[in-house]
Amino acid sequence: MKRLEGKVAVVTGGNSGIGLASAKRLQDEGARVAISGRSQKTLDEAVALLGKDVLAVQSDVSKLPEIDKFYAAVTKKFGKIDILFANAGIGKFAPLEATTEQIYDEQFDTNAKGAYFTIQKALPFLNDGASIILNTSVVSHEGIANGSVYAATKAAMRSFTRSMALELVGRKIRVNAVAPGPIATPILSRTGMPKEALDEITKSLIASVPMRRIGTSEEVAGTVAFLASSDASYITGVEIDVDGGRGQI
Repeated sequence: MKRLEGKVAVVTGGNSGIGLASAKRLQDEGARVAISGRSQKTLDEAVALLGKDVLAVQSDVSKLPEIDKFYAAVTKKFGKIDILFANAGIGKFAPLEATTEQIYDEQFDTNAKGAYFTIQKALPFLNDGASIILNTSVVSHEGIANGSVYAATKAAMRSFTRSMALELVGRKIRVNAVAPGPIATPILSRTGMPKEALDEITKSLIASVPMRRIGTSEEVAGTVAFLASSDASYITGVEIDVDGGRGQI
């Protein structure tokens, strides 16, 4: 029997990158999966990969009514939820002096507010003993040039992990986080930077990782599946770095 057999898993931002890889891994482990994302095009591509049994709903976590719409669809199709991966997030990078109010608000609205209310609004639909996982980052506990707002949103999510774990322990709901380091996902390509600048950033990131390589979305997904399973039954409030040693060595 697969270790997530019979479980219902929800992944926000499940239409690409770490979210899609995690949805696939949770599905492979036996869970029935629902994903959300802002782009209908990439949602359709995700469905082509995951198969017709997946529920895919276009939803923007920065807009609370759209979170409600997503959960209405999830509970109608699957009922109660056992695993919630609050993964949806964006990154906008600019020097301190060039950071605008729009850059600030967009990231906090999606990364911090979006994660917070994704979890809050899930509470009536979560089974006791459920597992909640947030996607933070190694920058939640280190500085990052040109990414002060992004790092702050991830630090907020790390704080949510601790406080929510304490609040929900009475329901035996575990709350943990994965903190990816440099991972090969579409997020950098969406920054609008030219290829030459992206290549330089990639070289710099590789140099910062003791294992001297960029990680894969599948490697993060493996940690998500572990935290979702009963193998992590005595773990809550923890942030696990998936970063090739960058945050520890």
